[in-house]
Amino acid sequence: MKKLMIIMAAVAALAGCGEKGDGTRKFTVGFDADFPPYGFKDGAEYKGFDLDLAREVCARKGWTFVANPINWDAKDMELNSGSIDCIWNGFTMQGREESYTWTVPYVDNSQVVLVKAGSPIKTLTDLKGKIVGVQTDTPVQKALSKDGDKKELGATFKELVVMPNYNQAVNELNMGGVDAVAMDVGVAKKKMSDLPGKFEMLGEIVMTETYGIGFKKGNVALRDEVEATLKEIFADGTGAKIAEKYEIEPNALLLK
Repeated sequence: MKKLMIIMAAVAALAGCGEKGDGTRKFTVGFDADFPPYGFKDGAEYKGFDLDLAREVCARKGWTFVANPINWDAKDMELNSGSIDCIWNGFTMQGREESYTWTVPYVDNSQVVLVKAGSPIKTLTDLKGKIVGVQTDTPVQKALSKDGDKKELGATFKELVVMPNYNQAVNELNMGGVDAVAMDVGVAKKKMSDLPGKFEMLGEIVMTETYGIGFKKGNVALRDEVEATLKEIFADGTGAKIAEKYEIEPNALLLK
């Protein structure tokens, strides 16, 4: 009877390990579906640089990839509850270093300012007295706020408007609701590519940051598995090919 109980316990443990389904570990990525080119919805499909990287990790590990679009404000709740295995979506490390178990950084990403084509705003100084939009819970939003690293710049604005996502922010810019949007350079370039002639990007940057993959604090084992495979993907050139597909500049890649 004791041996039978041990066997039954072992079977139960294996069945629940890693949320296995049909014999394969499910790897669930939490991401913002309004954050091209890193993660976005195209028709009925979710695409993006980070999602393609995650798919490649799963293909090499023999895992089942699950894309789980989340409310960005609820990302920590989703991660801590186990609904997602990681946050992988142009996820800035700066200011969050102690909140997650991180992979090494893999993208160097700057924060820039997007304006309408023909705007009189040409430099960061020209933002004085203007309405500037940002996405909620982003490092650039925190940096431009009254206690942030870029508070001197933010203090010159007429208003810093915080919005749920960059799609809404860029729509407001297009309609004249804001004068500019401070955002990730990759997202800004994607918007300029999708809507040619509509927008311009200032030559000056607001701040530089790096992207990593964030796991629940202490989940070192899963982080190590994903990180090792991610390094392989970039080492054999696959990462660069995926970056090219999404028009991410090669010099932005930190893994080679």
